[in-house]
Amino acid sequence: MKKVPRVAYTLEFKLEAVRRVRGGESMRRVAREIGVPEQSVRNWSKAHAEGKLGTSANGKPITPEQMEISKLRAEVARLKMETEILKKAAAYFARESL
Repeated sequence: MKKVPRVAYTLEFKLEAVRRVRGGESMRRVAREIGVPEQSVRNWSKAHAEGKLGTSANGKPITPEQMEISKLRAEVARLKMETEILKKAAAYFARESL
């Protein structure tokens, strides 16, 4: 069974979803429009109400540097994947031209 990669959302993304829900939009609508499960929006709203949104699993606040590192790691992983795809495509087309 193939493991599905876990998606990490930025704090700003989560806060925007919570802001929309607190502004009167339904969780279902917000979740559908931003493309996340409704349960995620519900969890973020609950964490925000408890003052825990924006903290790590151990309860410590997430620093801007940690957020930046996380974003950069995701970007590096995406770029590596794109590079591998391009290498395979280049090899395929090189074989076709022979």
